[in-house]
Amino acid sequence: MDERTAAGSPAVVDCEQLVAVIGDAVIVSDPAGAIALWNAAAERMFGFTADEAMGKSLDIIIPERQRQRHWDGYENTMATGETRYGHDLLRVPAVHKDGHSLSIAFTVALLRGTDGAVTGIVAVVRDETARWTEERKLRRRLTDLEAAAQAGVAAAG
Repeated sequence: MDERTAAGSPAVVDCEQLVAVIGDAVIVSDPAGAIALWNAAAERMFGFTADEAMGKSLDIIIPERQRQRHWDGYENTMATGETRYGHDLLRVPAVHKDGHSLSIAFTVALLRGTDGAVTGIVAVVRDETARWTEERKLRRRLTDLEAAAQAGVAAAG
């Protein structure tokens, strides 16, 4: 059953418009890891304009300490044509243009040419910095409460 408009004709999705207006960052990189697509949400999230990001390495948003791990996984994905992050959410640190840290979550999909070879990777990215910060505060508070409870038990015994 296909989606239909109110007039009854098949709905047409303008994919270019979808990528431009979606609230999540959409980033496409080529087989070498150069940025080939950078939507408006990516601009807001990471601080780089599309002109600044296009053609640059993904290193512009990857913290230096994470780069080797990232590129090992990226190269493995390019070599095997497989990724486990098409369905599993990947949560990692990232860096904004101004240098401040972000916590992001994303899934990826492999883009393929007519011959089936991987031509790029698309990532759909969400900024989870606020959620991560709040969870970190809650974990700290829980640790403090557990320590206080332990101290109370020890003092009573």
